[in-house]
Amino acid sequence: MPKMYFAFLAALTLSPAAAGAQVLQERNLPLAIAQELAQATVEACAAKNFNVTATVVDRAGLVRAVLRADRAGPHTVEASRAKAYTAASARNTTTAIMENADKNPAARHLAAIEGFLLLGGGVPVKAGDEVIGAVGVGGAPGGHLDEECANAGLAKIQAKLK
Repeated sequence: MPKMYFAFLAALTLSPAAAGAQVLQERNLPLAIAQELAQATVEACAAKNFNVTATVVDRAGLVRAVLRADRAGPHTVEASRAKAYTAASARNTTTAIMENADKNPAARHLAAIEGFLLLGGGVPVKAGDEVIGAVGVGGAPGGHLDEECANAGLAKIQAKLK
């Protein structure tokens, strides 16, 4: 191999960025709170006579809890998971992401990202300003109503996110 290649590797290995790197610490959504959030969300929708599924994911979009109400349609399981994944990935509500994709030609292909669902009902879960997960709801008669249930569920557990 050329000497220049080894010089490049040595410079990269000894670079200040690599030498000063520290272990990354991230907060994440614990299982107990994920379960409580799913329960509170389904109950909020049940109070309005909506049979929904609530899925809660961690900061990486991996499922932590799923709760499907009696009489909730089978499609609500995947819809709620995809909404939660989308909200966690984009760090925003799925309603805001959908509206941005509608108005911004540069964002119109967000719907083509595998696993994304641009329908209302996905809401990030935050501890302070840090997104630590998301909740997605499917099954109410409209994404705006799914999102209302998600926000109501979040309101019930908000004190635990400090």
